[in-house]
Amino acid sequence: MSAQLSISHLAKSFEPGTPNEKIALNDFSLDAEKGDFITILGSNGAGKSTLFNAILGKFPPDRGRIVLDGEDITYQREHRRAIDIGCLYQNPLRGTAPSMTIEENLAMAYTRKASKSFFAVNRRDSAHFRELLATLGLGLENRMKIKMGLLSGGQRQAAALLMATIARPKLLLLDEHTAALDPATSVKVLETTKRIVAENGLTALMITHDMGMALGFGNRTIMMDSGRLVMDLRGQERIDMSPRGLVDLFSDRSGHELSDRTLLALR
Repeated sequence: MSAQLSISHLAKSFEPGTPNEKIALNDFSLDAEKGDFITILGSNGAGKSTLFNAILGKFPPDRGRIVLDGEDITYQREHRRAIDIGCLYQNPLRGTAPSMTIEENLAMAYTRKASKSFFAVNRRDSAHFRELLATLGLGLENRMKIKMGLLSGGQRQAAALLMATIARPKLLLLDEHTAALDPATSVKVLETTKRIVAENGLTALMITHDMGMALGFGNRTIMMDSGRLVMDLRGQERIDMSPRGLVDLFSDRSGHELSDRTLLALR
């Protein structure tokens, strides 16, 4: 089976050749099969966000290749990738239009594959949006005409999750998308994420700082350090792994221990 996402020997440095040079990605390679839900751990500066930005086309890599569903997208324009890649960010304000209604936001995301022109919501689409919103269990199906900017953080993040997945993307990127939410809302959004990914057979990558979440969600857990992939856990090894065991394995694979500060961040 060919990988849905194949990243080969990806490298990226910022301010190269200067005293401030930062190697953000260092010969990073990863293959994700269709339906893989991969959680990503790593301390600040490990390269997690740089990896996502490279996949999204925010900048060209120094070297390496990114192939999505058999198509080389390494140097493809960012707006073109957005057709096939959904992304949800930590900040609920990102990725949505606060002055537009929930219905209009969903329509904008829903039609991005169908037309390059502005959208028009018909009765059939409205009914579809209402059904999708009802699955969130937040009562938003009865508030489709309310502006996104008036929703709570949790409601907006849940609606943004629908926006990111409504057009059935080939890849879903989740950048600590529950970190800014209260614990109860975070659990609700995570369970909704898990269900939507499973029901649609999506390939997903999720950045998190929570070791328990990283080991409990999806089917694979990877850990990054200094722009490198230092571990890739799956199957029984992952099932048997504990957060303490993960810390010990990281030290063995990377050659150094996590700092106390990093351990506090990686709960």
